[in-house]
Amino acid sequence: MDTLIVTHDISKIYRMGTETIHALKSVSIKISKGEYVAFMGPSGSGKSTFMNIIGCLDTPTGGTYILNGNDVSNMTDNELAEVRNKEIGFVFQTFNLLPRQTSLENVALPLIYAGYGKSDREEKAQRALESVGLGTRGKHKPNELSGGQRQRVAIARALINNPSIILADEPTGNLDSKTSYEIMELFEDLHAKGNTIIMVTHEEDIAKYAHRIIRMRDGLIESDTINEDIATATRLQEEQH
Repeated sequence: MDTLIVTHDISKIYRMGTETIHALKSVSIKISKGEYVAFMGPSGSGKSTFMNIIGCLDTPTGGTYILNGNDVSNMTDNELAEVRNKEIGFVFQTFNLLPRQTSLENVALPLIYAGYGKSDREEKAQRALESVGLGTRGKHKPNELSGGQRQRVAIARALINNPSIILADEPTGNLDSKTSYEIMELFEDLHAKGNTIIMVTHEEDIAKYAHRIIRMRDGLIESDTINEDIATATRLQEEQH
């Protein structure tokens, strides 16, 4: 499988006045194209800091990060913004939708930065909404949608540029359990279509949808394991065919 992400000895230090916080100490991982990985850990474990570095929202203090063959560890803010728009689709706990824009306009936003014309943007955005089961909700604004529908709009927006990775940060954090499972089933479908998904969660029942679970503690990787339940189910399916 093609390697998509390689980090080597990534560290991140924050200085708050006289205090020095080692958010990440030395994190080295490899993630291949098409993987579905969950990062878990208590508050302060470094998982969100690491997610921000993988998502090119932040740069490491030390170490290297190769994304899709490019070293992004020392890029400028402008270069990082370009990589983010091309390579990464974000799904946040708080949805991050613009309240005055319709679903269609929210989904089409990344395409404005990518330089697409209006009709192309609308056509692509409509297709993305259909892919998450919201084809008829294009004219609705966020306040006219349920929490689950808002998260689907956010997922459609994350998919719009065909990114290399979908990064989901606590994607079910603001949803009730029934809606959470519906959103996780949607992620399963996206993964089955070949998308690489990296998720941060502190909920065990959400993490178990991922095929690989990486646990962090005190800025280090504590364990990196294959989800045996899914691996076994996949093997059984293959044997039946």
